[in-house]
Amino acid sequence: MEKRVLILCTGNSCRSIIAEALINAKLDGISSDSSGVKASGRVNPNAQKLLEQKQIWKKEYHSKTIDKVIDNTYDLVVTVCGHANETCPMFPNATKVIHVGFEDPDGKGFDAFEETYKEIEEVLLPKVIEALK
Repeated sequence: MEKRVLILCTGNSCRSIIAEALINAKLDGISSDSSGVKASGRVNPNAQKLLEQKQIWKKEYHSKTIDKVIDNTYDLVVTVCGHANETCPMFPNATKVIHVGFEDPDGKGFDAFEETYKEIEEVLLPKVIEALK
């Protein structure tokens, strides 16, 4: 049975989109969605460019608000920024919520997005696997 993970941040334009794509591409038996507490409504162009270069971009990835996913059932909800962690709504259908924070690359150069990708891959993916055991 596939496990479901929600990645939650403030704008749902960089970190959460990168994490969603990485989980979906690299973790067998786990599917991911992402959402924002105050979604920006757009995917950061550098985040999309990076995911395209890594060949894990999917056209269905988009910035969405929490109301689009609040009724879904998740095995794990992960907040990836302090604001989302502080304002994370109660998820009636989530069994576990964890926080793994990452610096926001928005407004920085492309290299900051590459660093964020690497950190999410090296830090977040093992924590997701551990939390779902």
